[in-house]
Amino acid sequence: MAKHQYKIRNWSEYNKSLVKRGSLTLWFDEDSIERWHHLRLTGKRGKPQQYSDIAIVCMLTLKAVFKLPLRGTQGLVASLIALLGLPIQAANYTTVCRRQKKLLVPLQNKKLQSILHAVFDSTGLKIFGEGEWKVRQHGYSKRRTWRKLHLGVDEATGEIVARVMTTNDVGDGEILSDLLEQIEAPLSQVSADGAYDSFENYDLLEKRGAKITIPPRENAKIRQHGNNKSPPLARDEVVRAVRKLGRVQWKKQNGYHRRSLAETTMFRFKQIFGDTLHAILFESQAVEAFIKCNVLNKITSLGMPQSYVVA
Repeated sequence: MAKHQYKIRNWSEYNKSLVKRGSLTLWFDEDSIERWHHLRLTGKRGKPQQYSDIAIVCMLTLKAVFKLPLRGTQGLVASLIALLGLPIQAANYTTVCRRQKKLLVPLQNKKLQSILHAVFDSTGLKIFGEGEWKVRQHGYSKRRTWRKLHLGVDEATGEIVARVMTTNDVGDGEILSDLLEQIEAPLSQVSADGAYDSFENYDLLEKRGAKITIPPRENAKIRQHGNNKSPPLARDEVVRAVRKLGRVQWKKQNGYHRRSLAETTMFRFKQIFGDTLHAILFESQAVEAFIKCNVLNKITSLGMPQSYVVA
């Protein structure tokens, strides 16, 4: 199939959003300053926490944006506080490292009334192992390890609406229920690749009232045949439609190719932040990835291209 050529219809607005992404305008709002040194009593013996979660999240966000190590992050925040003359202090890098694994990072995005089309997929983020040159020259070794970041993306806006971090041995289809729990808005359509093809996932999506666009596996069998008096199963109906129309035509009629926007989001994630996690503990790695998702949503909200196919 020949590749389509695309043009951007909102180039002027999109160009301005690209310029805004490089802005170095930083400020601390009054609420953050007031709660920066919030002393939260934990009910445990010992000295209470000196810095609030807001302070730790702020420093980790700057760390992700500017790709700094923990020590460099402490220096950056300390210099900003000094330049602005604020009555607060930057947390020590050891404090940030220790507190990172226990942080709760809510997903920041636009609260939509409904989502017309949600797409799901996952990507791998390296934690240690060989680089690409070594793999090409000598192959993989047993020490190559990564984490999987599972994402749900709003097809219309490109924003991340759900995210889950797992180890590399967890299948994509096993995480769909956890992703759906994070989406409160009604869903009109859900698209995902064949890794999500299971009767359990079809049941979950049927309860949400969403149109299901998940291609069945090549060897998919019909569980409940037509002479059964029970209502037809959604997955069986998809298998019948694929057999009747053909896989290519079925995908085209159901807008399945919009699922590639999830892969586009992952490509943008890795282009901006890299494909490696720097934290050591799994909990800290999840916080690092979730903070990067929030930053990516902020960048997305500045403006995205609206493209169309050139005839």
